[in-house]
Amino acid sequence: MIDAMRKNYKITELCDALGVSPSGYHAAIKRPESRRTTENALLLEAMTSVHEHRHTRSYGSPRMTVELRDRGYRASENRVARLMRRSGLRARPRRPYRPKTTRPDHAAHPSPNLLAEVGPPVSPGAQLVSDITYIPTKEGWLYLAVVIDLFSRAILGWKIADSLHSQIVTGALLNALRTGHIAAGAIFHSDRGCQYTASSTRDLLHKHGLLQSMSAAGYCYDNAFAESAFASLKAELPDAEQPFPSKQAARLAIFDYIETFYNRRRRHTSLGSISPFDYLQINFTTKNKNLN
Repeated sequence: MIDAMRKNYKITELCDALGVSPSGYHAAIKRPESRRTTENALLLEAMTSVHEHRHTRSYGSPRMTVELRDRGYRASENRVARLMRRSGLRARPRRPYRPKTTRPDHAAHPSPNLLAEVGPPVSPGAQLVSDITYIPTKEGWLYLAVVIDLFSRAILGWKIADSLHSQIVTGALLNALRTGHIAAGAIFHSDRGCQYTASSTRDLLHKHGLLQSMSAAGYCYDNAFAESAFASLKAELPDAEQPFPSKQAARLAIFDYIETFYNRRRRHTSLGSISPFDYLQINFTTKNKNLN
């Protein structure tokens, strides 16, 4: 405070007003900065760099701590949380995702809920969930379908379309199949939307030996992982809360988010604060070692 006001007032006047002796003030400004203060300044600079990235603004102290450690900084989560509070770095909150279920085809026969009959996945590509969300643009709506591996949280396949036809689902599924990360006989779970009960979707699942599973009527919350991925997208892709300027801008932003950030860099607490693709790689490496 004294340094900020010394141009307008005498040092002695400022010290007297603040109850500080002039000799104490001069000793303080000559004292070298402590190691802790220097470390905090470096940490804060690194934290600000992480927070300024367009996709990592949602990082709170747990994921921020892991990110800093990967960059070579040593700090406890409590210290990171304290510095974040002090500097005003707040994690961008995720808004609750309100699922908008696709329109069912009441003439179609729904598949049973196989996902409810099995436990948590123990290997990659054995349990898949799929869902569709709406992306607003100033040129009209776009629709995003995803296929997610429950084991790794990876978005294995995705497709953007201008309308809610069944090809948006088959396109996302074909892209997922091309990765080679889907296990034989995997469960493919979704809601009862007409895109999922369509013959084209069911034929593709049958062709590749996948087992179709569907939520109970009017109950989509067992598809929570797909909904969570969409909630992350809405929070971590800033423009997703407002209409994109164009459909092309939306397509490019979503490609960047899924392919360069979500799958490869986004830290998931449930995966030990590593990315889905890193988690897949670790488990494939472990599996190969066990086979040898």
